[in-house]
Amino acid sequence: MQDGPFAFARARASERAHASEPGRPLAPAIAARAEAVAPFLALDVLARAAAKERAGADIVHMEVGQPSAPAPRPAREAAKAAIDAGRVGYTEALGIAPLRERIARHYRETYGVAVPAERIVVTTGSSAGFVLAFLAMLEPGDRVAITAPGYPAYRNTLVALGAEPATIPLARASGWVMTGAALEAAHAERPLAAALAMSPANPSGTMMDEATLAEVARVCRARGMWLVSDEIYHGLTYGAPAPTALRFDPDAVIVNSFSKYYCMTGWRVGWLVVPERLARAVERLAQSLYICAPYLSQVAALAAFDATEELEAVKAGYARTRAMLLDELPRIGLDTLHPADGAFYVYADVSRFTDDSLAFCGRLLDEVGVAATPGVDFDPIEGAHWLRLSFAGSFEECREGVRRLGGLLARG
Repeated sequence: MQDGPFAFARARASERAHASEPGRPLAPAIAARAEAVAPFLALDVLARAAAKERAGADIVHMEVGQPSAPAPRPAREAAKAAIDAGRVGYTEALGIAPLRERIARHYRETYGVAVPAERIVVTTGSSAGFVLAFLAMLEPGDRVAITAPGYPAYRNTLVALGAEPATIPLARASGWVMTGAALEAAHAERPLAAALAMSPANPSGTMMDEATLAEVARVCRARGMWLVSDEIYHGLTYGAPAPTALRFDPDAVIVNSFSKYYCMTGWRVGWLVVPERLARAVERLAQSLYICAPYLSQVAALAAFDATEELEAVKAGYARTRAMLLDELPRIGLDTLHPADGAFYVYADVSRFTDDSLAFCGRLLDEVGVAATPGVDFDPIEGAHWLRLSFAGSFEECREGVRRLGGLLARG
């Protein structure tokens, strides 16, 4: 077996062989793919912070991208009405027709792109959307270009499904985004089956401009690769709006969710836009893996499209907190940041203070009660020098988090 995420599979085979020796009890081994999946450190930090809170600690949460605002009022009211009506059951695997049609309308109104409702798949959050898309597009062993830093679930989901993440390191010279040239180079090294772009990005909020996204789409078409565009933070930008990849490649697979802009993380509802030829394959997978997204969440998601005024007020709060962080972080010594064009994160270089961001986040939580995510969650190599701070919480909470962080940095 080749080196890589499954290199230790031979050791697992050896364990199975030893377990079958006479006189030894059988001990089935954990699957190699499951063993290869790294922990999602942001959620590990959340769990540890929650345990401290249960023990009475005062914790400032800046570790996860979870809006502190509730789901918008129209969404909550629609869900209550559905419960009162007494009908909470299965739906079509692709989602209820009114929601799919409303999402298609959203693309016409927001981006000027015509997408038939037949190409919309309602999913159990973007997480399920990625699983469905990857299973429909990829064969075991296929290489998929992702970036470092980048959302850790990309890497972990690909490994769990038997695909190979092909990491493209981001650099200041390229604006901290994936470029067509970098994608060409990765494909020349060994052929890629797909490329996964995210704009605005997690962990940084950095956006790809139209020319860069268009060039990435061009390379994907020219090399016969799928283009997967994670647009989960669309709507949360602080300058120009983010363009959809569908403007540059009508066959791009779009992943989106109601979790971020719509403040509906726990409702677990999102969507895919897929090419017509992929829709039936995704539907068959959804039927067996999930049956459907939760009915109540779909009803609430449909109503959330009517909450623009409320949601824009929430975004204005993020903008205020972002401005405060971009002003205050350099004052406490964190003056090297990725461009925070959108989303609700700041990705900060902490190399002046540590070469181990995981240990640093442990100190931050233990000593001053601030939960933050170490950069190694997003970049296993260079991430040791970086820290992600989420400003999805309240202005006051984030300001207190910066005050406490500054105190820790001052102590050294």
